[in-house]
Order: sequence, then structure tokens, then C-alpha cells
Amino acid sequence: MKVWNQPNHLTGLSREVLEGAGPLAGLLRGDGLHPVYQPIACLKDGAIFAHETLIRGPQGTSLQSPAELFKAATLENLNFDLENVSAISAVDRWGEMRNPGRLFVNISAEVLVEVLTLHGSEALVELIKNLGVFPRMLVLEITEHERVADMDNLASTVEDVRRAGVSLALDDFGDGRSSLRLWSQLKPEFVKIDKYFTKDISQHAGKLKTIQALQQIAAIFDTDLIAEGIETPDDLRVLRDLGIPYGQGYLMGRPATDPLRQIEPEASSILRDRRVAVFPELNKISQLGHLRHMSVIEAPVAGVETSNDDLAQMLLSAPQLHAVAVVDAGRPVGLINRAQFLNEYSKLYFREVWGRKSCMMHANREPRLVERNHKIEELLGILTSDDQRYLSEGFIVTENGRYAGLGTGDQLVRSVTETRIEAARHANPLTFLPGNVPISQHIQRLLNSGAAFVACYADLNNFKPFNDQYGYWRGDEMIRLLARVILSHCDTQRDFVGHVGGDDFLILFQSIDWHMRCVRIVDSLAAGALELFDPQAREAGGIHTDDRHGVLRFFPCTTLSIGAVVADPGHFLKAEDVATGAAEAKHHAKKAGNGLFVLGASNSTWASAL
Repeated sequence: MKVWNQPNHLTGLSREVLEGAGPLAGLLRGDGLHPVYQPIACLKDGAIFAHETLIRGPQGTSLQSPAELFKAATLENLNFDLENVSAISAVDRWGEMRNPGRLFVNISAEVLVEVLTLHGSEALVELIKNLGVFPRMLVLEITEHERVADMDNLASTVEDVRRAGVSLALDDFGDGRSSLRLWSQLKPEFVKIDKYFTKDISQHAGKLKTIQALQQIAAIFDTDLIAEGIETPDDLRVLRDLGIPYGQGYLMGRPATDPLRQIEPEASSILRDRRVAVFPELNKISQLGHLRHMSVIEAPVAGVETSNDDLAQMLLSAPQLHAVAVVDAGRPVGLINRAQFLNEYSKLYFREVWGRKSCMMHANREPRLVERNHKIEELLGILTSDDQRYLSEGFIVTENGRYAGLGTGDQLVRSVTETRIEAARHANPLTFLPGNVPISQHIQRLLNSGAAFVACYADLNNFKPFNDQYGYWRGDEMIRLLARVILSHCDTQRDFVGHVGGDDFLILFQSIDWHMRCVRIVDSLAAGALELFDPQAREAGGIHTDDRHGVLRFFPCTTLSIGAVVADPGHFLKAEDVATGAAEAKHHAKKAGNGLFVLGASNSTWASAL
């Protein structure tokens, strides 16, 4: 390889390589390594943005893979030489091929600091130019950054290289303890997200939330994110729709000796497809709401030496107080109920005998203490406890064990109710399906994509009589049955299923065979619902029960109505309009009595699926 003949001290082989007897030393001396290049694509249009260079040993040998090469480098103490040779040979060949686009070259933080410390940035930039590559087209991809002992030194060391036009990238972000600090200090142009977070992101809401958090950090530091390890179409769709700028993985192109000019056809087809991905949702309602968000009474306190007379004055001057906490050195030690204390204090001769005594004689010495960061859902025990004293007397709120204020039962009931309502807007508590907020967000994503879709509103027929006849438990089973039936006939990567509330569901279809799926949902629900009726009702085809006006009537067994509206591009502007159209279609379906009703069928391919 011509590079070794160039008069640049960065390219010389070390004594360990020249005199080494190991297999890797022999490969380094004999030009036995070769670079391969893997594409990095723009996830917006599929164009190849750059290539990452990787090193390979002789094909068919034990040192072919990079893992074995670096294992051998550690055994032969040739890590620096392997990285040095790998980087220079890759840049050298890239310059020979005169390929367009940027080149990402892996180099460990330790080796980069050593090179720049020993030889300076000018020698490195000179070498890059001599190899036929413009510095602005080179990106040094810093690996093993979790080993960096002196981040300040690394940040200052690479600044000269950056001023010469060379860009920086952090590799495998999220796989090292010091990554975030290094991101903040280096402010690299690119950060590559570790494949742990991208693998199966289409199925894991937690990974999606993590990457959304990384996007916020990237916006702060003006950094472009690159998703590594993309191997499935579903993951690629999610990453594209999240707005990740660039991606890399086997789905788009494997490492090759000759750089690819285009990404693989399957990946290109996915990126051109305007249908949006269905983001994974948390499959359980998060425990929303902490006591910190609940109104806490910042009431005056009594001390262990406070007299009954002083406590009486305190209560009489604050008629809104239901109780007073007794605090010793900031730590609550008791709670005195207002009504009980004043009842005792008003008795004959009480003031003369007990007025100057400590108020602790009236205190509950084991009050309910609740830390301020406690989840409200966890406090339901207070409401359901056999000891209802806490509802009238309330409880003491602490922060890190110190007195913070008082809480009351009615405040707790109100806060739990509000947080449950808010939680239900995000995920229905019965089916755990997305609620109104995610439904609206997904509709807006569909509208923004410019792709056609179908919005279907599903509602049970004769559900209220069934619920009245058999009770809420079996009614909940019917709703859960409907959720299972809908999900079983939908493509979870294409079709979004939301639970509006009660027995109302909204399905946002991107599957072209949506009409057939709806018919199957209607038929499957009718068959499954029969199993929830008693044998006599199944034989009779329904039940006799009172209607809304108290009149005894016969109601057929529960079935399903679905109203559908085809949302062609430009037909709707807002999520609210889509929901209104689907609700109108459902109204027509309910009037028809059963089955599927399509409102305003158009001439699009979606309507032709009828």
C-alpha cells in the first residue's frame, strides 16, 4: 500500500510491529488488512450521506472479523498500531476511489489524544490532504469514550483538528458512563445512538421515549443523530417518523469493499412509503401524579411544649384549620384534631386545671405521615382503610422527613380523581389502549404525512341492556373482548387502535385491505359476544330488560357497528375534523343496526377496496 512509503512520521510502523512474532504483527507488516465501507443514509429521502469505514483481516482466516483483530491487538499490545493502520489505510483507499460524501473513521479517544499530543494537529491534517481527502469530508468517530480519564484534555486537544475542518462524532452513545458529559464538552457534529436503543424500537415504548429525550439534547447542542443497527422495516419506519436525520444498519447496506452508491431497495421503498409508523405505547398506565402536585395546607404548627391555652388561641385565630401538627426539631411527632380538642377545652374547669399543660396530651402520637413525592395512586390505602380517622383528621405531609404541611381526605379524593382522568386521556384503564391524547396525536401525524388513511369508529349495539342485565364485571369483559378482537384483525405496525372511552373505539387504518378487516371484526365480535350471554339468552337471541325509559323490552344479543370515513390527502385539515367525520359515520352505522357503514366513499384506491 502506497501510504507506507510517504514521508510522514504518522505512517511509520512501530518497533512492536516490525519485531513482533504474533499473527497480527505479521498482518500489519505484510499489508494483510483491508477496509470496508458501510453506508449512512438520510432517513428523509434515502440518499447516501456518508460511509463508515471498518477494518477486516484476510478472508477465511481467524482474524477476518474486527472483534478477533482487536482481541489479537490486546494480546500483542498493538492496539495503537491496529487503529493507526486501519484509519490510514481506509482514508488512503477512499482518496484513491475519489468517492463523494463524507467518511466516518473510527478512532478511540485514547489513541486520538496520543496522536495529537505526539505529532500535533497540523501533521494529521497534512496527512489527510496527502491521502487525497478534504478535511471537511472527514469525520473522526470517537470510540471507547467511556474510558476517557481527562475529558478536559480531550476537548482542548481536538479543537485544532476541528478548526481545520474535520468533524467529530461520538460512537455508541448510551453505552458508556461519561458519554453525556463528553457530548456537552465536545459538542460533536454527530452522535451515533447505540443499537441497543434502536433494536426493536417499534415494539418498546421505553426505547422510543429515550430516543425522544436524546433528540431534545441534540437540539440543545445542535447535533445530528445517527441511528445505528437498523435491521428491520418496522424499526426503520419508526426512526424515520421520529425525525432521526440519519441511519445505518444491515437493512440499508452491509459493509462492502466497494462503497454502495445506493441503499438497498427494500430500505429505499420503506423510506418512500408515506404511510406513518404506529408508535409503541406504554402498555400500562403510568402512575401519574405525585403529592407534590396536590394542594398542601401550609398550616402553623405546635411544639411539644405548646400549652393547651396557646393551642386554643392558634385554632381560634385560624378557623379554617381542621388540625394542628405537633413538630419537634422539624420532625412531626403528633397531630391534634381541632373538633376533639376544642370540645375538651370548652369543658368546665378545663382551662384552670389543664390550660398551661402541654398540648401533647391531646395528640395522636402515631399520625399518618406521607412523603411529598409519594405517588397519589399509592395513597389510596388512606381512602380504603378501615381506620377512617385519616379522612376527617387528615394526615401530615413531609419532605425528606421534615414537616411540610397538612393534607385532607377531600383533597386526596379530588387529586386521585383528577390524575386518573388525566391518565385515562393517555391510556384507557380498562384496556390499556391509547386514549384521546395519543389518538389525536396519531391522527395529526397521518394528516401531516399527506398519505390516505381510513378512520373507523366502532361502537357496540345493545351494550347498555347487556351491562344492566349482567352487571359491570361482565360489561367490562365485553369491552375487553372488543379490544382483543380489533387488535387481532389489525396490523399493529400499520393500524392504530385507540379506546375513546366506554365501548367506543377508534381505528386508524393504513392497511389497504381495511374493509375486509372491518368485516372480520364485526363477525368475530358477534360470535365472541354470544359466549358472554347465559344459555337461555343465547337460545332466545337476546334478553328482556328495561329500556332507558323503564319499559320492559327485548334486546338482541350484542353486536358491533363500525362507521368509516376515507381520509384522502387534503380532505381533512385537523384531527378534530377526522374524529367528527368518523363519529358521523358511526351514527349512520348505528341507525343501520349492524355492520360497516362507509361515509362519503371517494374515488381513491382506499375507497375502491370496498
